[in-house]
Amino acid sequence: MSIANILWVDDEMESLQSQKIFLESKGYKVHTLTNGYDAIEYIKDTDIDVVLMDESMPGITGLETLTRMKAIQQHLPIVLITKNETENLMDEAIGSQISDYLIKPVNPNQVLLSLKKIIDNKRLVAEKTTTSFQQQFSELMMALMGNPDYRGWVDLYKRLIYWELEMEKSDSPEMKDILADQKKEANAAFSKYITKNYASWVDPTSSDSPIMSHQLMQFKILPHIEENVPLFYILIDNLRYDQWKAIQPIFAESFKVTEEETFYSILPTATQYCRNAIFAGMMPVEMEKHFPQQWKNDEEEGGKNLFEEDFLRAQLKRLKKEQVKFSYHKILNHQDGQQLVSNMHNLLVNDLNVIVYNFVDMLSHARTEMEVLKELASDEASYRSLTRSWFEHSPLHQALKKISGKKFKIILGTDHGSVRVKNPIKVVGDKQTTTNLRYKHGRNLNFEEKEVLAFKDPKKAGLPVPTINSAYIFAKEDDFLCYPNNYNHYVNYYKNTFQHGGISLEEMIVPFIKMETK
Repeated sequence: MSIANILWVDDEMESLQSQKIFLESKGYKVHTLTNGYDAIEYIKDTDIDVVLMDESMPGITGLETLTRMKAIQQHLPIVLITKNETENLMDEAIGSQISDYLIKPVNPNQVLLSLKKIIDNKRLVAEKTTTSFQQQFSELMMALMGNPDYRGWVDLYKRLIYWELEMEKSDSPEMKDILADQKKEANAAFSKYITKNYASWVDPTSSDSPIMSHQLMQFKILPHIEENVPLFYILIDNLRYDQWKAIQPIFAESFKVTEEETFYSILPTATQYCRNAIFAGMMPVEMEKHFPQQWKNDEEEGGKNLFEEDFLRAQLKRLKKEQVKFSYHKILNHQDGQQLVSNMHNLLVNDLNVIVYNFVDMLSHARTEMEVLKELASDEASYRSLTRSWFEHSPLHQALKKISGKKFKIILGTDHGSVRVKNPIKVVGDKQTTTNLRYKHGRNLNFEEKEVLAFKDPKKAGLPVPTINSAYIFAKEDDFLCYPNNYNHYVNYYKNTFQHGGISLEEMIVPFIKMETK
């Protein structure tokens, strides 16, 4: 660990020599000055890790010195030390982005603790994170080996995401690799679990299955409609649970999370299936039957998600909820977003406002197509960071802030997640076979049975039968399905991109968050 350079500025420095000696005995290099002017000149040419500064000095005050220092080095940590405990001074100091605030007289250990918080915080947190994960590793392994049910898988996945986020604080590549291997092992076991149980879940006679896409509106959204309290159901397409955790702190500024749940996305984990199922309250095989004009199979011409509002209206009628006054808004571009911002106050008269926001899905697809986004979102951590940056500056965030002083509730959710694909699987199909990388359906599919989940009778998966003898296959874990033609080109092009449609923890266990205004 390198020696930290401390600058201590105080016009009574002579009386603080014992404190200087104490800090030097702890391994810090301490330079002292007696006024703000000299301190400002000193930091222009010298690398300093932390400044300790008296607030009341002749000539130029500590706060004035601080302001000028920040103009030179914006991120320089400064600890203000003062005899003055007035609230307005503290407010001004905090507003000036000080790193800490100490009241005189200070004892050596107070100063030492402050320096440790600032300088050693990252290292100490990294060490603590690594140690804690080592202690938890065996517990995660036991949970994985304990044949979890669908509730157990939700708990296990949340714990894996917790550690994935915590590991961003760690500088131990070994621990990160161990966690990545554990997550891979979990996805392999989860794929086996889904293969064994999915058909029984979607069977209408099932008595023990998780809440899935087609049940979400009836059981998890409509019951929260309350008189005189507008409910905003915000569906951010393709939002994974870890991406929700990345944007949660931004929501926390204005909203209180009352419940953090998940639900299981239906297969295929693709927009035209999952999102239509949410709004229709039906599995795709039922939608094809009840809405023959609106439902489009993959190979048919026309938009696949053009009738969500109609599906929702029909579901409300079927559930005898026609009295629910609702609005439906789909945000496909920045202009749509700005119109939403302008219209937010008008939406407060509705019982339910549905907002479908397509950015994360567009980000996922653009990342596949654009080299610059492949660099910006090269792995899960950078993908989360990009999602957070988007949301922080998005019209959606602006729109919610605009009405944050009013009383309303939010349900934030998605239709499916995505997974970073790494392992190509060869599949042979005819010209009618669909092109999605995580699932395919067609009449003449040739594949290795053990490598995919196959439904030769799609109705058993709640799916329509587009043509006679048509089958569906789903990729598992981080696999992606490629044709033998031009195989190496497509493998290199799609490897390490985020895709959806298949079976993984990331695609199927997705967030469902209830919030209310503070």
